[in-house]
Amino acid sequence: MAAINSATRSVICRLLLAGLLCGAMKANAAVLPEERADAMYHRYEGGGVSIDGPSILLRTNVGNSVSLFANYYIDSISGASIDVEATASPYAEERTEYSLGMDYLRNKTLMSVSVTSSSENDFDAKTMHLGITQDFFGDLTTLSMGYSYGQDDVRRTGDAGFAEQATRHNFSVGLTQVVSKNLIVGLNLENISDQGYLNNPYRAVRFLDANAALGYRFETERYPRSRTSNALAMNANYYLPWRASVFFEGRYFTDTWGIRANTARLGYVHTFGDHWLLEVRSRFYRQDQADFYSDLFNRSAEFDFMARDKELASYRNVSVGFSASWLYQFGSDNWLSKASLNLEYDRLKFDYDNFRDVRVTDVLPGQEPLYQFDADVLRLYFSLWF
Repeated sequence: MAAINSATRSVICRLLLAGLLCGAMKANAAVLPEERADAMYHRYEGGGVSIDGPSILLRTNVGNSVSLFANYYIDSISGASIDVEATASPYAEERTEYSLGMDYLRNKTLMSVSVTSSSENDFDAKTMHLGITQDFFGDLTTLSMGYSYGQDDVRRTGDAGFAEQATRHNFSVGLTQVVSKNLIVGLNLENISDQGYLNNPYRAVRFLDANAALGYRFETERYPRSRTSNALAMNANYYLPWRASVFFEGRYFTDTWGIRANTARLGYVHTFGDHWLLEVRSRFYRQDQADFYSDLFNRSAEFDFMARDKELASYRNVSVGFSASWLYQFGSDNWLSKASLNLEYDRLKFDYDNFRDVRVTDVLPGQEPLYQFDADVLRLYFSLWF
């Protein structure tokens, strides 16, 4: 867990798995997912942190009503992020994740259940998910609802007496509408309620101290033990007459910690011949800081809750990326239906408004340059359909 909190890790995971495992495990309409096998290598590099590893997904159908899947996923994490350089030493760790799930189709209703378990040297997480998808009005309207329950066990390396827990409840509802033969729009609502130990045991805040060599000292962060967040997302996909499409998504997020965030995503997909598919995309993200965040506090224990996690600061994130897929269709006499080879790459840039680079020590406290960094996300995967 070191210098990566659960929220950051969740963001990185979604980036690494986007377009592959998350999409393969979650159906968007009341039909069984296709039988398939995926093998992926992923890598994230940025901000002094490297994450890479393999992922394997297998999905098979039992009759015409049941689909089963299993996923194996590894994160090998190493580095010395700005948080580590300020208060700790470089680290290396590995997280292993297993997922099992089932989809059951009855008429136009698809019911889903899955369990996920991940483990590393100082952090274990278990999640259960239930979902239901229903088609209406000649399959032009799709309603989906989901509930997830998660439990995290948090430890601290080198401190055998430290043991904390957090629980998470996630409720979601979505509506997808076919407006015309070319346009599909969607609306999604999500509510997340977190309880328990929600901060990272390795992170620290800094406060002014004239007697310290640098003019400030560090002490452990203190977070509220509850958090409720809500998100509203709208998306649209418009199909163009030359075997292409454009898509857009806008998302608004708010929580009880005072964070307000906006996301906009735009992309273009184009088909070349019978085998090639190219996607180009861009994403913009902007958030305000949490109420109890500060880069530099005036004194020790100044407030009941204090945080200096850069993910709770005010910052902007811009990314651009592309995906290239090669698809091959097998003949009707082959036991394989099709195969694809896929390469995805995203370049991310983070700019912080009120998180400063404390590695610069030749200036007064609070006058250090604002922190910024770039990151690269690479995914290479191979898929087979049966």
